[in-house]
Amino acid sequence: MTLLRPAPIQPFPGPVQREPKGNVLTRLLRTTDAKQIGLLYLTTSFGFFLVGGFMAMLMRAELARPGLQFLSTEQYNQLFTMHG
Repeated sequence: MTLLRPAPIQPFPGPVQREPKGNVLTRLLRTTDAKQIGLLYLTTSFGFFLVGGFMAMLMRAELARPGLQFLSTEQYNQLFTMHG
């Protein structure tokens, strides 16, 4: 007597994953991956933190001594507004 084995079921390989067209910047800006979006938020916030810190250093340098050092009054007011 012979035992018959059924043929093994082949798993479905799924859709082929292709890299989206475009360069790295385009892929990053169009992504829906939560981890990449989080990294973009962290990078952007750190960049604004550095810019704000530089503005604060400029204001502190201007206020270190009486009178105008390297910023005009209008430039100082604009810098103060942008920093805030």
